[in-house]
This record gives sequence, structure tokens and C-alpha cells, in this order.
Amino acid sequence: MAENSSAGFKVKIQRFGSYLSGMIMPNIGAFIAWGIITALFIPTGWLPNESLAALVGPMITYLLPLLIGFTGGKILYDARGGVVGATATMGVIVGADIPMFLGAMIMGPLGGYAIKKFDQAIHGKVRQGFEMLVNNFSAGIIAGILTLLAYLAIGPVVLGLNKALAAGVEVIVDEGLLPLASLFIEPAKILFLNNAINHGILSPLGIEQAAETGKSILFLLESNPGPGLGILLAYMFFGKGMAKQSSSGAAIIHFFGGIHEIYFPYILMKPFLLLAVIAGGMSGVFTFSLLGAGLVAPPSPGSIFALVAMTPRGGYFAVLAGVVVATAVSFAVASVILKASKAEEEDLSEAAAKMQEMKGKKSSAAAALGTKAEETKVENKEKTARANVNKIIFACDAGMGSSAMGASILRDKVKKAGLDIEVANTSINNLPNDADIVITHKDLTDRAKAKLPNVEHISVDNFLASPKYDELIGELKAEGVSEEQEASKDIKKEEVNKIIFACDAGMGSSAMGASILRDKVKKAGLDIEVANTSINNLPNDADIVFTHKDLTDRAKAKLPNANHISVDNFLASPKYDELIDRLK
Repeated sequence: MAENSSAGFKVKIQRFGSYLSGMIMPNIGAFIAWGIITALFIPTGWLPNESLAALVGPMITYLLPLLIGFTGGKILYDARGGVVGATATMGVIVGADIPMFLGAMIMGPLGGYAIKKFDQAIHGKVRQGFEMLVNNFSAGIIAGILTLLAYLAIGPVVLGLNKALAAGVEVIVDEGLLPLASLFIEPAKILFLNNAINHGILSPLGIEQAAETGKSILFLLESNPGPGLGILLAYMFFGKGMAKQSSSGAAIIHFFGGIHEIYFPYILMKPFLLLAVIAGGMSGVFTFSLLGAGLVAPPSPGSIFALVAMTPRGGYFAVLAGVVVATAVSFAVASVILKASKAEEEDLSEAAAKMQEMKGKKSSAAAALGTKAEETKVENKEKTARANVNKIIFACDAGMGSSAMGASILRDKVKKAGLDIEVANTSINNLPNDADIVITHKDLTDRAKAKLPNVEHISVDNFLASPKYDELIGELKAEGVSEEQEASKDIKKEEVNKIIFACDAGMGSSAMGASILRDKVKKAGLDIEVANTSINNLPNDADIVFTHKDLTDRAKAKLPNANHISVDNFLASPKYDELIDRLK
């Protein structure tokens, strides 16, 4: 009973955090635009220009809060809720002497909720011919009332709360206590609250601070890639098995790509490593505080490139020093923990699956690490006739990251299959009525069904590596070829001198796969060269060519006389061990 209660509480926190970040994340582009203009044209910027610097004030005072208010209203009640939410937000903006982000995050959803409830109350009661009149005037009247309410009552309360929070942050910074924030931030990141903390709390407070001082250290608290990089570097040197082999690729994705989720499973394998990221985070924040570091706008994603782009003139040393110190401390602590560990082999896939369970939703990072997750069955009363399928929709909470990546993968498969079917992505709240098939993570399927009950729903565990895609394409084509159906030639040890991994660019995924197999070949005592390249540059002397199954036909056309092996996942294919056994 207590466990169920705890799980329910966790889900509520996840949803609340997802809602907070959902108001900020779609508008990150506007925040970055404001940050770039600020960094360039203010008096202390790279290209001081009094005329262009005049854009800074109106953007942060009006544009950004209004965008947040519109997004908050739109989440609850589409464009109509967004319009009322944005209008109501003006009530907290006018008269305030600070940017009203917190006020926007209150008034936007309140406006959307109010107009939604009004429309539900009058549904079916408006006389024919008066619908447009009622719709327009009801939105205007409700928006006007909420704007006055915000200006007279809600605005002053929010302003006081804003100033209290800002004063509290200032006291924490002045007293040198900010590093202690890592005690909360780093564990929360590993669980499920990274976006909620960064975009729901730190970014709004940081923007206000940056508006006054030109930069804010708050943007660096959660986005610093140093602690995670230290963990991955420690695995590179002192890890074992699959974790060691995949850590170098994960480090590149984390540090340069800004996908922090990629290192979470490495910590879940050894929870004591939380001490390493906490120590690294605290050391990094202490260095930032000591050197007066700060950014002009929130970096998103948390890539080193994003941090550098948002660093004000003259602040590079302080920012980079904090990242380096955090990396070094995290690496040192993690190295001690890993060397003291007696485990023979870490189960990275199990840890990645555990991460997804703890987060309560799918993780694209888990896919990159080869999560072994069992797919669920199609959850619908009856399948849509395949001949009638014209639109397939991927849906997630925000309608951006994970669903966009899944849609991109299936869109490519649809194109290669020669099918004339639209594949798009959106948030669950904005599912279109003309969708024929909706694909969601299994934890979100019930919400999608409630939103669009009369279409076929397909649940998956992993947007980036689901066998459901090929099954669906096979059904749509009335034929399908799986990796296991591929007939491969007999491979003899004495005939194999060179193994090539090939992908489109010949860099990322093929390089990581080659690294894993190269290590297995070395451990098996085999004298075989393992390399990677692009499909267009496949060497004529390759004996075996590994490709992702979607690229195998191209590789065969390029090099028809080699042995071709198709895999679903370069990072975790059982075919590697099968090949090694045949070559021994």
C-alpha cells in the first residue's frame, strides 16, 4: 500500500515537473535569441550598440513572459487557451519592475483553464448562428477579467514572492552556500527532475538575475556537463565489460551533444557514484562562485558548445574552469569507487531499463545504450485497415525530443519502403483528429487513448529501437524482412582478415560498434583488423561488413562479394559474440 502511494506521489511530481518545463522548453529558442542579443549589444558586450541594445528590455519584459503565458494556456486548451493565457499575463507584467516569469507560469494556465471550463459549461447551449459571437466575446471578457485580477491582486503577490525568491538566492550566493545545491540537484537529475529543476525553476530565476547583472550563475547549476563527464571518463579507465566499452561514445554524446541522460544508467549500476557527481557538482559550483562565472541565458541542451555560446565576454575562463574542476573531482571520486568495486560485469542494459522505470517515461538515452526492454502489444480494440492508413503520429509529453526522434526513424523506414504515408510528432495534448495510428511510450498510452479514443494506439518501450516499427512497415507493405530472416554466408576463420563497420557518415555509430568488436577480437586473441568507414568508402578487401539492417542493401550493392551482417543496434548486438565464437 505504501509502495503504491509512493509510486503515485512520484507520478504526480513527474507530471508537475513536466508541466513546468513544458511551459519553458518550447520557448528556449526565444531565450537564446535574447541571450545572444544581450551578449552582443549591451555596453559590456562584444559589439556595443545603443540602438540595438534597446531590444533587450522589451524582449525580457514583454516577449518572454507572454510566450510563457501563451504556452501555459495552450497546454491546457490549445490556441484559444493560449490567447486568453497570454492576455491575462499582461496583468502581472504591467506595473512590475522585474520580468514576470513566475506570474506568467501562473496566469497562462489559469487563463487556459478558465476558458476551457466556460466552453464546457455552454457546450450545446448556444443558438445556431451565434457561435462566433459567443466564442469571441467570451474569450475577450474572461481574458479582460483575468487581466484586471492579475494586475490588482495576483500581480502584487507574485511580485512579492519573486523578490523573496531572488533575495533568498542572493543570500545563498553571498554566504557561499550555493555549492550545497548540488546535494539536491545531482540526485534529482538521476531520477526524473532534471528538466523541471533547470527549466521550471532555475531558468526563470536566472533570467531575472541576468537582466539585472548581465549574467547568472543559476544557469550553470544543472547544465554543467563536468560531473557526468567525470563519471564516464572513470568508466573508460576503470570500468568493466559493456560499460567500459560504451563509455567513450557516451562521453561524446554527453559532453558535445548535451544529452545528460546518457550517463544516468552508469550511476544506477553503482549508486555510490552519486557521491562522485555530488562532489563534482559542488566543486564546480564553488569554482563558478569563486571566479564570478555566469551565463547570459539558459544553455539548452547542456552541451559545452551551448555553455560557451551563452558565456558573456570575458567570462570564458571562469566557466571552463568550473567545468574542468567538476570533471576532475567527479573523475577522482568515481575512480576510487570503481577500483574498489568487486563486480565482474556491470549490466548496463538493466541499469538503463531501471532508469526508464524510475523516470516513469521512455528515455532516448537508454536506447543509445542498448536497453533490453520488452515491447508491449498493440493496445487497441481492433487494428486500422492498413490500406486506410494515411497519417501516423508519435506523441510524448512535450511533443519535441523523444517523439520527434521516433517519428524521424519511422519516417525514414516509410520512405525507403516507398509508402505514401505522413509521419509526424506532437504532444499528447495536441493529438490531431485525423491521425490513423498513434505511437506512444507505454506509460503514456492511456493518456493518448483518452485524448483520441477511436484510433489505433501502439505502445512501445523505446522510441529509438522498437521492433514494432518493422512489424508495422511489414504489415503496410504486406511483406517484411527481419534481421533474423537474413541469410548469411558461412564464415570461416582462415578467410577473415578484415571486418568493417559501415554507416552513412562512417563516424559515430559505426565507430562505436567497431570499438566494441575490436575489444572482443583482442580478448579472443584473434589477429583480425576491425575498422569503420562510410558505405560509400567500403574497401574492396573487407571480408565481413557490419551495417544497421536499414543500410544492408546499400552495403551489399557496394560490396556484393563480402559477408554482410545486419544488426539492430551497434552497441548491443548478440551477433558480435556469435561471430567471435565462429572465428575462435
